[in-house]
Amino acid sequence: MTRDDTGGTAAVDAVVVGAGFSGLYMSHRLRELGLSVQVFEKAPDVGGTWYWNRYPGARCDSESHIYCYSFSEEIRDEWVWSERYPEQPEILEYLRFAADHLDLREQISFETAVESATFDGDAGTWTVETDDGESVTSQFFISAVGCLSEPYIPDFDNRSAFEGEIYHTARWPQDGVDLDGKRVGIIGTGSTGIQLTPEVADRAGHLTVFQRTPNYAVPARNRPLEDDEWAEIKANYDEIWEDARFSWLGMPFEMTHATTAGMSDEEIRDALEDGWQAGGFRFLHTFEDTLFNDDTNEIVSEFLREKIREQVEDPETAEKLVPTAHPYGSKRPPMDYGGYYETFNREHVTLADVAENPITEFTPEGIQTTADHYDLGTVIFATGFDAMTGALLAMDIEGRDGHVLEEEWEGGPRTYLGLGVDGFPNLFTITGPQSPSVLSNMPVSIEQHVDWIADCIEYMQSEGYEYIEPQSAAAERWVSQTNMLANEMLFSEAESWYRGANVPDKPRVFTPFPGGVETYRRECERVVENGYEGFDFAESLGPLGTSAD
Repeated sequence: MTRDDTGGTAAVDAVVVGAGFSGLYMSHRLRELGLSVQVFEKAPDVGGTWYWNRYPGARCDSESHIYCYSFSEEIRDEWVWSERYPEQPEILEYLRFAADHLDLREQISFETAVESATFDGDAGTWTVETDDGESVTSQFFISAVGCLSEPYIPDFDNRSAFEGEIYHTARWPQDGVDLDGKRVGIIGTGSTGIQLTPEVADRAGHLTVFQRTPNYAVPARNRPLEDDEWAEIKANYDEIWEDARFSWLGMPFEMTHATTAGMSDEEIRDALEDGWQAGGFRFLHTFEDTLFNDDTNEIVSEFLREKIREQVEDPETAEKLVPTAHPYGSKRPPMDYGGYYETFNREHVTLADVAENPITEFTPEGIQTTADHYDLGTVIFATGFDAMTGALLAMDIEGRDGHVLEEEWEGGPRTYLGLGVDGFPNLFTITGPQSPSVLSNMPVSIEQHVDWIADCIEYMQSEGYEYIEPQSAAAERWVSQTNMLANEMLFSEAESWYRGANVPDKPRVFTPFPGGVETYRRECERVVENGYEGFDFAESLGPLGTSAD
């Protein structure tokens, strides 16, 4: 499929944007098909989100033995994880190891950001422009930019007036930050803030945590992986991965109980206590209907509220940390790796409730709320990302007939299976909107998407097709189905970044597919079995949906 050079512009079969979990595996699969590949990565190294998110305490909330690749037995056999939940440096080292083992670096242009990608309807190719002036044409344009890669910083008044240091957790300096003895403020109490807070408290002279929304954090129960435990995992890896692929969250855990109905209070309490002791996402697997049944969810939520109260000594502070405005699991369920709630028992740690007393402005010396001024030397934004769509829309992507992605998605993203967008031929989005993505263990979903895309391209090669594009009607149906499922679950009861609620003026649309990894995988398989139902192919450029032969 390699095309001729024209006008001095380099030509490849496929451009891949990003060199994290998605981009590395995608480039490997494409190369296996015999395609020429150009990968663009804005960081100086591989790793994606695990290159940038190096803040103190950064750690994965999926267990290490399933937060990795499954496609390569050699990588699987040679790599040994040290802990139940891998820390950022270990994950980054793993991805470096994988890139070197597969010899992928040669096709990656590092420190190079894609600024635009334009589909040329006459030539039938994508033209990709980068920030260093490079221009590449390709048949396929594949986004592997990730769901959580475009940092979001709230636009507080007078932020530039602050004379101290400001950092965002997703752009943490490689050499670290000196926090020892300083007056530090952390804004945000989501997953990142909960990981970061105990670490900063250990070093800061005084720490103020600015909380808008309290969160339910379940203990992760992290620990080193013993040799015999790792040996048992390796002996059963194929079965473990098969269970993960055909599961709800992409994790090989069984649901302990279907529902609380018919159980005594003591039985319910024992089941929840078992989940609490197991830790991590195993707790979320205690009751199958936790995210569907208001009654079950309230029982689970109240159990967690009581656990929070038990950990915090001051009753007033405890009540501020207790979530009451959203059901458990309707926002991303954070994990507690280092005694998050107990951190607020320390004399030098202050909780600032900015739901009750919002931040009004930054001052040269710190942060002013409606009630108090907080003197600070360092402010850390743990405010997350413009999730799901931010990194995609940061590129100026223009499809056929003047379709501009940012304009097409003004009311929210619209994809078919999270894999493609109508109006944009030969564009693939790995873990795009309306796929399980952030509601799953990401490597499981990434491998499924990459394999689907690679198999589709191989099918196109064998059938002589040059172009693929989702049908508009298929995309409409898929988006409607995603929204319908979300509305039937308790996700609709929370203002979360799943719905774009953390970014002002962003459309309030539920973006990930909430039906589970197994359901989604089987739907993708059904689509292929039915001749790629919902997609149009063409042998040469003409109106998509017709074969121009």
